[in-house]
Amino acid sequence: MKKLFFNLLILFFFFVLSFNTKAQLKLDTVKAQRFDTGKMWAFDYPPIEYLKSTYGINVDEEWFEDVRLSALRLSNCTASFVSEDGLIMTNHHCARNILERLSEKGEDLIKDGFYAKTLEEERKIPNYYADQLVLIKDVTDEVLKAAETGATPEEKTKNKEAKIKELTDNLNKETGLIAQVVSLFNGAKYSLYGYKRYDDIRLVFAPEMQIAYFGGDYDNFTYPRYNLDFTFYRAYENGKPARTERYFKFTLKGIDPNEPIFTVGNPGTTQRLKTIAQLEYMRDIAYKNSAYLLDTYYNALEELKKIEPKRADEFEKIRVNIGNSQKVITTIYKGLLDPYLMARKKDFQRKLQEAVWNNPELKEKYGKVWENIEKTQMEMRKVGPKIAAYSINPRFTPIYFSIAKKLVDLAKELKKAEEERSPEYKAEKLDSTINSIYPENVDKLLEDTKLWIWADFMRMNLGDSDNYIQRLFGDKKGKEAANFFFKNSIFGNREKVMKLAKEGADAIMNSNDPLIVFIKETQEKLSDLQKLAREISNTTQVYDDMLGQVIFKVYGTSIPPDANFTLRLSDGKLASFDYNGTKAPLFTTFYGLYDRWYSFNKEYPWDLHERWQKIPADFDLSTPFNFISTNDIVGGNSGSAIINKNAEVVGLAFDGNMESIVGNFIYMPHNNRCVAVDVRAIVHAAEKIYKADKIVYELKEGKMKK
Repeated sequence: MKKLFFNLLILFFFFVLSFNTKAQLKLDTVKAQRFDTGKMWAFDYPPIEYLKSTYGINVDEEWFEDVRLSALRLSNCTASFVSEDGLIMTNHHCARNILERLSEKGEDLIKDGFYAKTLEEERKIPNYYADQLVLIKDVTDEVLKAAETGATPEEKTKNKEAKIKELTDNLNKETGLIAQVVSLFNGAKYSLYGYKRYDDIRLVFAPEMQIAYFGGDYDNFTYPRYNLDFTFYRAYENGKPARTERYFKFTLKGIDPNEPIFTVGNPGTTQRLKTIAQLEYMRDIAYKNSAYLLDTYYNALEELKKIEPKRADEFEKIRVNIGNSQKVITTIYKGLLDPYLMARKKDFQRKLQEAVWNNPELKEKYGKVWENIEKTQMEMRKVGPKIAAYSINPRFTPIYFSIAKKLVDLAKELKKAEEERSPEYKAEKLDSTINSIYPENVDKLLEDTKLWIWADFMRMNLGDSDNYIQRLFGDKKGKEAANFFFKNSIFGNREKVMKLAKEGADAIMNSNDPLIVFIKETQEKLSDLQKLAREISNTTQVYDDMLGQVIFKVYGTSIPPDANFTLRLSDGKLASFDYNGTKAPLFTTFYGLYDRWYSFNKEYPWDLHERWQKIPADFDLSTPFNFISTNDIVGGNSGSAIINKNAEVVGLAFDGNMESIVGNFIYMPHNNRCVAVDVRAIVHAAEKIYKADKIVYELKEGKMKK
């Protein structure tokens, strides 16, 4: 029997070994694909020939100019003109804070929405603007020449920054435009952008949040979806609606599954052209840290609902505020852990390296770029974790660390002569400052939760044997680490902390409290670490610029540059994808909205405003509501118009599916989907539910009704 068991064990061992070997061989044969670097085409290099060869459509420079001037950039999202009278379209979730700011006494624009029936009712948004890209100028030679002067990476960086400032200052003085120098292809090309700024923006129409964000955080980054995620503003000039010659006209003809459609927007950031060493650093340090904090805190808040049910709404609001980031960061982190995806990135790098090493001229100048970047990333691995553990994060670090820092700051200030102290530490304000060090009402449940999360986060970065970890948390993890902390520190007791504060500088600085010692010693180290990190970053940037140059020399404009919140055009088509063992529909309808409403017992976040609970008899539930396409978008694209080849609006991008999130570093067209509101749903709802006849006319005709 033992012999049989032994033989089976040997057989199993060889099976596992064989399986792993095959898996490894399979990864070794993985190849990068044509669009791994995406389809976010820059308007600096319009892909005219690509669109012709791919879709058989003939668009020219004039078409691209018309599209560019119809698009707008907001401070956090994308928008576009959709009438000749300055009407602007963007997403509701881009306007959420605006609706909160503009709610007057007795109003709740988030809950009930807003519609201005007349121009006089359109509500001005303080300190808000929309930028229109009116000028693009290639300044590559000037910037690169400045960047090549200097003996050290720091000098090169300063010289480049000085040239960029000179270019932007000059354009602003000469034209009055908002100027920006944009880096493309990781620093291979530089463009000077000039934006016309519209700084009188007024709210026109927004639905209530419950229909705009139906399904809430649960449905975020999923599909099928049922979100009426739109808002309309209007740009004014000299107190009157702006006259905008370039705008996207609405079409209610719908979308043919075989026709190309285009998103026009400002994708935030991608890392598709980074080296493997850079991606591995992001994976092992940056994204790992962020994913841990977001994921652990997000899940802990759900548990707190059970501990204190009366505060469930409060905890849910915090979850909603971090939910989007939690899904994005954790999914990117998982993607970077995927051996197959990383194998495709490695093949892209390998092919690029071969192209360089097989060209003597390129090899001499760029041959060691990857080696040098790898060295900088190894240096950052020594620095990054300590910076993460020593820094006080406003969102995640428990309040006790901030209190300890205030205490140490107090001691440092008290050691100074009266006239040298900061204003809040001078005699007339000193008592008030001391009394504010430790708030009288600390949210113990929330802060103690943050404490055990932060304890494990610090341990993850510093290691079990680190002296600070041992003093603060011993060998304990999770909630036991928090208990250990309170047994050995005074910071769970306000009276003890305030007593120490009033004893003066020497008492504070000589305290053996582990948190005071930690703050006192690490805050001094942190400054040096951050300085070193900046130096490493500057060096990396020099090599990153060189990487961009060689990518451009090898591939030219056949691949797009990484996203950097500048205007891009992305092409795509309607396309389904597989999920949960089935297929996603190209379009959803209002029928699906009500199915979901009933299926979840009309409960949050699948509840509906009363105006949607009893709809008019002529409301067509079969109207296309949301749709999916292969257009390449990321954060920042929110509010992007989706247009057809005639530059007519067919949809409004507001999200992606879960599979689109890894688009941060690789575009996978087989399942990466853009999720958009169909304009037919916007117009139908505006007409039948909101009775917004003025807006309906303007959207259909492209101008206000006189």
